[in-house]
Amino acid sequence: MTTTIRLAGCDLPTAHGHFQLHVFGPENGREEVLAAVHRPQPADQQIPLVRMHSACATGDLLGSLKCDCGPQLATSLHMIGASDYGILLYLLRHEGRGIGLAAKIRAYTLMEQGYDTVAANAAVNAPTDARDYRPAAYALTWLGVTSVHLATNNPHKIDALRTAEIAVDRVPLSGFLTPANRDYLHQKDTLLGHLNSSGATTNS
Repeated sequence: MTTTIRLAGCDLPTAHGHFQLHVFGPENGREEVLAAVHRPQPADQQIPLVRMHSACATGDLLGSLKCDCGPQLATSLHMIGASDYGILLYLLRHEGRGIGLAAKIRAYTLMEQGYDTVAANAAVNAPTDARDYRPAAYALTWLGVTSVHLATNNPHKIDALRTAEIAVDRVPLSGFLTPANRDYLHQKDTLLGHLNSSGATTNS
């Protein structure tokens, strides 16, 4: 893997609060991670609320109802903006679980024909999940973060940060189930191992 470094940074006032932005990626390559840090009252040993959000043009920009990405991003930004210390890591190369927008749209076409998300990716010669979380872990390490409250239902994100020796306490995200994304969220839980993305109740 190409070495990740900090490429640029600035301050940015937003509707969710004031953020310090940092861009990370390889020195001679494409940007990979945008880190938006909200910390209005710095304090030592404070553990940030962190969302590692995989870019989703259809959900984040267009409000697609096929997935829960847009609502997850909006909820996470609200939570981070209301926190004493929060960080959004927007993972720019993660479109379509890392397979890219064109392949994702081809897979969407097959899902409309009844394929599940794993079978659809395979049919377009794409892996089920090609995301690399190491640049995100580097960004947190650069920011001096060693422990996080991580807003996620994805155990692979938790494992990636723990592998990078960052302690993780999970904050579940739920409540985004709609008729349009019901099957997909169920597939995320049953096929991809996510932790109750569908928000279904259990007996345990």
